[in-house]
Amino acid sequence: MTIDTAVLQSSLGPSLRRWRVLNRVKQHALAEDLGVSQSRISRWESGRSEPDDRARRKITRLLRARPETASDRALLDLVTQASTPVHLVCDLTHRLLAASPKRVRLWHVPVSELMDRPLWQFASESIRRIEHQLEDKGWFEPCGVDIVYRTERAEFTELTIPESDIRISRLALSDGRFARLVRDEPKAPA
Repeated sequence: MTIDTAVLQSSLGPSLRRWRVLNRVKQHALAEDLGVSQSRISRWESGRSEPDDRARRKITRLLRARPETASDRALLDLVTQASTPVHLVCDLTHRLLAASPKRVRLWHVPVSELMDRPLWQFASESIRRIEHQLEDKGWFEPCGVDIVYRTERAEFTELTIPESDIRISRLALSDGRFARLVRDEPKAPA
């Protein structure tokens, strides 16, 4: 995985399958578009093999979130105006799409330096661990559930991740691609 794409192999196959099913694209048609066999698509989706670098770049371009419609831009506005610490990233590439003022306060650089860049390089160990468990937790199912987990504090030159409970929610954009809403889970009253 490179920092440029920040696409995990464990996420690529299930993401491709979810996108294809939700957009009613047959494996055969996708295989033709990508210039590979249908069986190769099947092996990628099942995790039995990995695409080469060229195919991986094509798949990433196909699946990466591009909030371009008015409703998608409204979602970005809601995130940037939220009164709680929240940010929105591309579900596949972890590219930053939007962040609330309270989230940005934890960052040591202007938000413009992180916008449209993968945040994966800043993932704490627990974030990395949960990312590899997403498929087992039903994240890639058509009606996947929110996932709540605890993350430890992590300090980077660019930002700080505080020790906290995090809730991630998968949101479909208007073009069938997915974004991930990352929120701090409110503390339970004592």
